[in-house]
Amino acid sequence: MAAATADMQAFPFQVPAEKTLMTSDALDQFRHIARARAFGRHVGSDRLIQAGLDALIAGVESPSLAMLAGLLRSEEPEASELFDQVLDELGLLFHPPPGPRAAKWAMAYWIAGQIADGSLDPAAGSHLIWADIAYDLGYPKELEPLVHCAHNLDGWEESWGVSVEELNGEAVEAAKQFLSKGPGAEARD
Repeated sequence: MAAATADMQAFPFQVPAEKTLMTSDALDQFRHIARARAFGRHVGSDRLIQAGLDALIAGVESPSLAMLAGLLRSEEPEASELFDQVLDELGLLFHPPPGPRAAKWAMAYWIAGQIADGSLDPAAGSHLIWADIAYDLGYPKELEPLVHCAHNLDGWEESWGVSVEELNGEAVEAAKQFLSKGPGAEARD
């Protein structure tokens, strides 16, 4: 016992910073899967369960997480519902309003919020708004700045004399401006 205590004191346990990083990575994985599913992309139950297991190991706290992470192969059909339950408990679940146009507008605000708060890469987020939302809404004026940012980030070349970081900053600012105007554009459609 004394030898074990001496070993523990000689090598202090320094998981908190690493655990915080692991928790952040696990939550990013949940956000990524939530976005994919919100845009109608299929995510296999094995990936949902693995994300739950990764989050559990990383120290993410959610009442239903252990149930998701512990699903057996025969219980895989329950993964989707449990995953949504965990997302809801973590405040990451997207709740689209009824109607396809209203849902697309809500998704635009949801994605812009993630760009603005730094939980979604500006290039990836503005691309989602451009390709999966603005197109379906007929490229409304309210989304033009974000679509412009997506075009710039998608076609960026070093010869432009502007850095990718500056373009990312413009996308974050465009997202914040869009959010500051608040919902309402869809009501005018």
